[in-house]
Amino acid sequence: MTSAPTFNPPPPQVDEHVLISFPADNILLVTLNRPTSMNCISTQGHVQLASIWEWYDNTSSLRCAIITGARLPQKRAAFCAGADLKEWDSTAGRARPQAGGGFAGLSTRLGKKPVISAVHGICFGGGLEAAGNTDLVLAHKESLFALPETSRGVVAIAGLLPRLALIVGMQRASELALTGRVLSAQEAQSWGLVNEVVEGDVVERAVEVARKIAGMSPDSVIVSRAALRGAWDGVGVDVAATRVEKGIWKQLQAGPNIQEGLRAFVEKREVKWVDSKL
Repeated sequence: MTSAPTFNPPPPQVDEHVLISFPADNILLVTLNRPTSMNCISTQGHVQLASIWEWYDNTSSLRCAIITGARLPQKRAAFCAGADLKEWDSTAGRARPQAGGGFAGLSTRLGKKPVISAVHGICFGGGLEAAGNTDLVLAHKESLFALPETSRGVVAIAGLLPRLALIVGMQRASELALTGRVLSAQEAQSWGLVNEVVEGDVVERAVEVARKIAGMSPDSVIVSRAALRGAWDGVGVDVAATRVEKGIWKQLQAGPNIQEGLRAFVEKREVKWVDSKL
């Protein structure tokens, strides 16, 4: 890991269950750190994570983020096994603090900049809801994916279900949500839930991919992501495309990075991006 850079404002205050680090220039790594509980997330954890993603979006020097789960040697690995069901049971019937962005601050997050899920081990319930709404999912070959909520009398209500039908199709989505079927990493890739299955260190591979994203125009990444995210809004392809073209695309055209990218191409030199103002 590189030494932690200085930010203004600094990262949000979090407890020992959420770790923040910076494995490379312009890249944020968030690690769920409850490995003895399979990195399930408490109510307070959701609030902390939502504040991290908001800070990330508003910190111009950061261009890509990764989320992963801590592991213990000789223990079953988990990206995130979902909600803290013991806490849920103990607080049933009482109001709990609500975090923006859904489960882990991610399952309904719109956001501005990309997040990569680096999955090693169990990715169940809310863990899958969070990963399913990130921009890329890389999974270690031993990872498993499932929505077991119906076996516990609850529902995967954090935002994934309608998205899942778009990602994998209604029938496959139904199989996951209604039967609790467990998918291997390879099956999840074949269904379109996972971009890449990794044999080695999945975080190292995620950093490689994040470096590639961070090496692109930060303005272009933000606008391209906004255009892709329009698919979730249910407004139709033409409306979603027009909204981006008449909105944030105009801001990109007025910024310095489009000029730098074109000039570097003409001059046959290395491009030098500046932090995005979008």
